[in-house]
Amino acid sequence: MGNPEGRFHFAIDRGGTFTDVFAQCPGGHVRVLKLLSEDPANYVDAPTEGIRRILEQEGGVLLPRDRPLDTSRIASIRMGTTVATNALLERRGERVALLVTRGFRDLLHLGTQAREDLFDLAVPMPEVLYEEVLEVDERVVLYRGEPGTGTPVKGCTGDLLEVQQPVDLGGLRGKLEGLLSRGIRSLAVVLMHSYTWAQHEQQVGALARELGFTHVSLSSEAMPMVRIVPRGHTACADAYLTPTIQRYVQGFRRGFQGQLKDVQVLFMRSDGGLAPMDSFSGSRAVLSGPAGGVVGYSATTYRVEGGQPVIGFDMGGTSTDVSRYAGEFEHVFEASTAGVTLQAPQLDINTVAAGGGSRLFFRSGLFVVGPESAGAHPGPACYRKGGPVTVTDANLVLGRLLPASFPCIFGPGEDQPLSPEASRKALEAVAVEVNSFLTNGPCPASPLSLEEVAMGFVRVANEAMCRPIRALTQARGHDPSAHVLACFGGAGGQHACAIARALGMDTVHIHRHSGLLSALGLALADVVHEAQEPCSLPYVPETFVQLDQRLSRLEEQCVDALRAQGFPRSQISTESFLHLRYQGTDCALMVSAHQHPATARSPRAGDFGAAFVERYMREFGFIIPERPVVVDDVRVRGTGRSGLRLEDVTKAQTGPPRVDKMTQCYFEGGYQETPVYLLGELGYGHKLQGPCLVIDSNSTILVEPGCQAEVTETGDIRISVGAEAPSTVGTQLDPIQLSIFSHRFMSIAEQMGRILQRTAISTNIKERLDFSCALFGPDGGLVSNAPHIPVHLGAMQETVQFQIQHLGADLHPGDVLLSNHPSAGGSHLPDLTVITPVFWPGQTRPVFYVASRGHHADIGGITPGSMPPHSTTLQQEGAVFLSFKLVQGGVFQEEAVTEALRAPGKIPGCSGTRNLHDNLSDLRAQVAANQKGIQLVGELIGQYSLDVVQAYMGHIQANAELAVRDMLRAFGTSRQARGLPLEVSAEDHMDDGSPIRLRVQINLSQGSAVFDFSGTGPEVFGNLNAPRAITLSALIYCLRCLVGRDIPLNQGCLAPVRVVIPRGSILDPSPEAAVVGGNVLTSQRVVDVILGAFGACAASQGCMNNVTLGNDHMGYYETVAGGAGAGPGWHGRSGVHSHMTNTRITDPEILESRYPVILRRFELRLGSGGRGRFRGGDGVVRELLFREEALLSVLTERRAFRPYGLRGGEPGARGLNLLIRKDGRTVNLGGKTSVSVYPGDVFCLHTPGGGGYGDPEDPAPPPGSPPQPLAFPERGSVYEYRRAQEAV
Repeated sequence: MGNPEGRFHFAIDRGGTFTDVFAQCPGGHVRVLKLLSEDPANYVDAPTEGIRRILEQEGGVLLPRDRPLDTSRIASIRMGTTVATNALLERRGERVALLVTRGFRDLLHLGTQAREDLFDLAVPMPEVLYEEVLEVDERVVLYRGEPGTGTPVKGCTGDLLEVQQPVDLGGLRGKLEGLLSRGIRSLAVVLMHSYTWAQHEQQVGALARELGFTHVSLSSEAMPMVRIVPRGHTACADAYLTPTIQRYVQGFRRGFQGQLKDVQVLFMRSDGGLAPMDSFSGSRAVLSGPAGGVVGYSATTYRVEGGQPVIGFDMGGTSTDVSRYAGEFEHVFEASTAGVTLQAPQLDINTVAAGGGSRLFFRSGLFVVGPESAGAHPGPACYRKGGPVTVTDANLVLGRLLPASFPCIFGPGEDQPLSPEASRKALEAVAVEVNSFLTNGPCPASPLSLEEVAMGFVRVANEAMCRPIRALTQARGHDPSAHVLACFGGAGGQHACAIARALGMDTVHIHRHSGLLSALGLALADVVHEAQEPCSLPYVPETFVQLDQRLSRLEEQCVDALRAQGFPRSQISTESFLHLRYQGTDCALMVSAHQHPATARSPRAGDFGAAFVERYMREFGFIIPERPVVVDDVRVRGTGRSGLRLEDVTKAQTGPPRVDKMTQCYFEGGYQETPVYLLGELGYGHKLQGPCLVIDSNSTILVEPGCQAEVTETGDIRISVGAEAPSTVGTQLDPIQLSIFSHRFMSIAEQMGRILQRTAISTNIKERLDFSCALFGPDGGLVSNAPHIPVHLGAMQETVQFQIQHLGADLHPGDVLLSNHPSAGGSHLPDLTVITPVFWPGQTRPVFYVASRGHHADIGGITPGSMPPHSTTLQQEGAVFLSFKLVQGGVFQEEAVTEALRAPGKIPGCSGTRNLHDNLSDLRAQVAANQKGIQLVGELIGQYSLDVVQAYMGHIQANAELAVRDMLRAFGTSRQARGLPLEVSAEDHMDDGSPIRLRVQINLSQGSAVFDFSGTGPEVFGNLNAPRAITLSALIYCLRCLVGRDIPLNQGCLAPVRVVIPRGSILDPSPEAAVVGGNVLTSQRVVDVILGAFGACAASQGCMNNVTLGNDHMGYYETVAGGAGAGPGWHGRSGVHSHMTNTRITDPEILESRYPVILRRFELRLGSGGRGRFRGGDGVVRELLFREEALLSVLTERRAFRPYGLRGGEPGARGLNLLIRKDGRTVNLGGKTSVSVYPGDVFCLHTPGGGGYGDPEDPAPPPGSPPQPLAFPERGSVYEYRRAQEAV
């Protein structure tokens, strides 16, 4: 675009802590500026102030802050802003009402029904964005041609639909007028199946606008994609945020003469493209700030590094953003920000809560960094505003930041330099805690110096930031070490060498404007217009003409929109995408054909099929050639090339680089003399040996010992990362190493999980993520487990230890074991556990074990799915493996395992596995995941030695033990102070009357306890028997909840505890007892009893509400949410899964499109929570209308005994399962049954509420909850993956 007119071009990134301004001035030279985003005492708006300062400095004329700025010299302003994100985080958006199809008033509250934090008994969840709900009388369903239905209508996807009930606009008018009278002016309209047939939404929208609503967001326009829940959240976010953004834009305009009428003003959207100010909307704005950085390094680092893939590492004050670029932007189309799931194209930017402002803590022997942040106010301790100790303070103490290189903008008057004294003082307080633990803890050790403590926190922060980079690259089949690290953000330069070294990368690229690369990215970005619509065509030659027509129409829309903004056709390019998936799977990939030109057997727009197969193979390691491919969406991205073209002015070197000063920096082993260079004085070809500091006005780059920096032709810094000095870690406990090993052990389990998910073929493992992977010590004790599926916690440890005892010396290199038997530590038979012992040269016994447990969809038995509601023996539930060598001497025993999987077919009434191909594929994937774990632990041993790794396996278990002992002591001390005995007890019942009894005796001096289940009822004739491993999983889950903060979940949690379970009871049944209900129902009652004994909270719904539906050609299984129990200080959450399950529910539109049912209602069961000072959460009502004959099975509890209340709180309502026959007859099905259903029948499920807490007559607590500590929410595909894993 150049700068011929002699005017200014501004690019401004308004971040959470700082605002960065990049200005191309008349004549082409560049000015940059950094200022605080919030500084109310000095200016109203940071971007306006930045523009004012540069105009003032360049023009030499004083420009008063209280007058609008003259725009005659401003050509363009581009902005990335966190306004939308902040409004979402702080819930400061517009007042909104939601209009939704009748029967779904609570749909967005229910969401996926999974809770955010598995272990927080208060179940904190983001609140919905709307203030009121209106149910709209209308209904559209997919047409199936049943007798008596009318003429179908055709949706834009090609699907046929039936309008069961036209929209009642007359009845709606009065309700909308009521909203207006209450001051609500913004609406979100979300109707079932509007993604394909939007007429009803359009009619409602027209009425609302006619009545005077100022903003109406239709879900069919906000994002026309199938799945009503994320589409509804997107429409709500749009209605909530867009007016806020418009107000910000109006306020920004008022700071300029003529309201910026003749200035091109563009805002960065979440997808990395710029949009005109007037079309900048809320749902597309949440990544506006971080997106600029991705554009910045994609346009600079990727180009100059010759096309080598790049990891973007943007470390700011509040958080760190990690992303990847390898020639094209990596987008995701559904992601959560601040608890709101948005369906919109977004760059895949993964945010972790470890920035310069992340707070530092020492907890139970562990160094902890974040997630709490100091924010811009008060900021780190060194900002002189009384802030807490942070990563920035640690770097300042280590000499890695020089106060003289920062402007004097700190302190109450914003006129003082950074304060190293304040940093030292704040860090000394933490060092006292560390050294108190070291000298008085379980393994007495020498105290650490202040610098060693600071160094420890920096190393732990680095390890925390490496984990998402590993996950992001390996998730898609890439090797992190093959990437260049593009480091930017004000805080990144101090950590880049260490991060690259830890990941095996050999190059770090730091742009000369790295401190404000997001602002530079805005200057280099293009204007983008996207068009997308849903589709449901198969990808076959017969549909290629239709697909080409639809893509051409969308391309025309994009070109017209960009032309309307003044772009000539020569500056406009378009790219077409199809959202493809294999039929019967949910794993859709948005693929472009730009590297796959059209062939005779593809659409004219390109060979999307080849692109899909290539990417599927790369990401998942296999393809399914016999499976049809379906098109979910068609999309076109139009780009108007408009980025500023910056002239690269190469500064030639003149002699050796000048050392500005010498300083002392602390590294491993002590202080080293460190030269300081000024970036502005360095020229092309200058080489700098580490250690050294390179400083400019916006960032400090630390070149570590063993690394070398050189100045590139474009004036950037390229660092060659040398190998790390050999480590001298000993076996004695070092709390810094403990925190690092904690991350490394968890990372091993996480990476095993990634391999398993990538290489498995079944829906259960690949898409529902119903698996976990774990690492065990030489005694079989759990070291780390990921993800944290509650019912798997600790249970695999029993399985591994059984095999060690059972096989003794009969374990050899090349052996892999398979087990699922309840008496061998199994939970229920479909959970198959694959265990690999790991041998090491010179050791005769295995030095550790790795294992993976995956839920197989079918392993035989009396019913499909291997979860029969009426089983009475284990054999009826499927194939049984006690201790089976799946691999022997390195050979996969396919014939033997096939025979074992088919064996149940020999039992009368039973079948062998119904899906042998998936079983074998998934077992191979589990073996491969274990192999990855072995490789990673081998690398760890290679780095540190076997003795050290095994020692830290023990230390990490001891750390978990310490946290549980502290909790038990605190509980006992609290009871003693109130004159209460150190023994507590509780009892509850299964619906058949079987008692679950528990007595807990606390030993105060040892911080230990005996959990005695004596008196629990005997094994039952049915399947509610729970193997011993289930009780231990429930116990670990409860102990972690009671500790109340993040601790390593491993064998150490159970070390302070002795568990007594009577043999032959329902909690330790005989080897042949049926157990499938014990895993999903009895486990919940065990949790209720343990938490009841501790008085932690009232009972939650205590059930998973298992519903199975099937016939000859389809099968469907779901578990349904209920009410959570209230507790001291909180109301129970309504409509959520609790305790031992966290399964996501199928979206209503997906349910109706794939299965012969209509979901008539899915809403809260108001009043079902127990009364109390704190109310129990309400259960839900879910009504399914059947459209085909099928077999309905229900496996439920709490239909007889109500969930208890505590401290005078009343119990929650019991559940109820009703079948309403087509003729109007209503039948109570009871808790457990299988029944044939027919077209027109309705199953009505009422799930239990949670118990209340405290006397209902006590005064209710004041409205509002206590303020939560500021924690930056994570975001991105790595976070979504973990959320999905923990929602099983």
